[in-house]
Amino acid sequence: MSSACSWVVAWALMASGQPTVSAQLAEGVVSFKLGNQVVTRYHAHADVAKPYFWPVITPAGVAVTRDWPMVADAKEAKDHKHQKSAWFCHGDIMLDGHTPTKRKGIEGTDFWSEESGHGKIVCTDLNLISTRNAVMVSTSNLWKDSAGKAILSETRLLTFKPRDANSWIMEVTSIMTASQGAITFEDTKEGSFGVRVRDDLTEKPGTGILTNAEGLKGEKNLWGKKSAWCDYSGTTGAKTVGVAIVAHPENPYPTCWHSRGYGLMAANPFGRGKSGFPDMKGRTDLVKVNKGESIKLTYAMVVHDGDATSAKLSERVFGK
Repeated sequence: MSSACSWVVAWALMASGQPTVSAQLAEGVVSFKLGNQVVTRYHAHADVAKPYFWPVITPAGVAVTRDWPMVADAKEAKDHKHQKSAWFCHGDIMLDGHTPTKRKGIEGTDFWSEESGHGKIVCTDLNLISTRNAVMVSTSNLWKDSAGKAILSETRLLTFKPRDANSWIMEVTSIMTASQGAITFEDTKEGSFGVRVRDDLTEKPGTGILTNAEGLKGEKNLWGKKSAWCDYSGTTGAKTVGVAIVAHPENPYPTCWHSRGYGLMAANPFGRGKSGFPDMKGRTDLVKVNKGESIKLTYAMVVHDGDATSAKLSERVFGK
């Protein structure tokens, strides 16, 4: 993996008065700038259990995700140490013919938690690409079990771009290939594209509210429901801000939402009846990928000033 320090600048939609976007790669960390402000960093160095984005900051300069455990003495909730700001993974993946270290409730390898026996997503290559309207990062990963056995390989493409004066987008495309043998994405609620918001944006005890594409609000109304997007917005200080995850309409499976009032919001295309998702009640069909084949998923993280309504999340997110 390249560790050289380099800059890529894309002059993004200057005709509309939007700021430029740029990125810097150094020692396994990509720093993304909107104008002159770093609004997020992608941490993919050797020390991490899985790559993650942190911090995550709106165009107005407000952080929307929590700092712990990256900041050890952060004055906020210290639970679920694996929920590091924003990330992509899955909580239970089985490789045919492989017997992993057994863990309660896990059939294969757990890439979600960071308890004893968890897997690790290892970044093996990281490159910056310049385009006219965005900064793109091409990255390769190996998903390994706790003993270092490769379970699958992944090509991940990050596309960073401004959306409007009040929001920016990080589009994440994951192509997961069954390179070591057939794989099964087991039925667990613990997946897959997740965000953990800061304490004052949570529903409990903060000011925040979860909202989905159907207009349902609050954990009790939208948890486990299928929806094209979910948003977590609230007030911190005197500013209303939020973050949303939007599923690409061409994803092969619908997204259910493992979203909680304590601050978690996660898009999960793999959970079925065992997960307890109301919209998947009775479903036992699992996502399986034959050896040599791939599954492609794309999600966009939309970071915005203002609430879910002003973010206009039902309007265009993907594409130019």
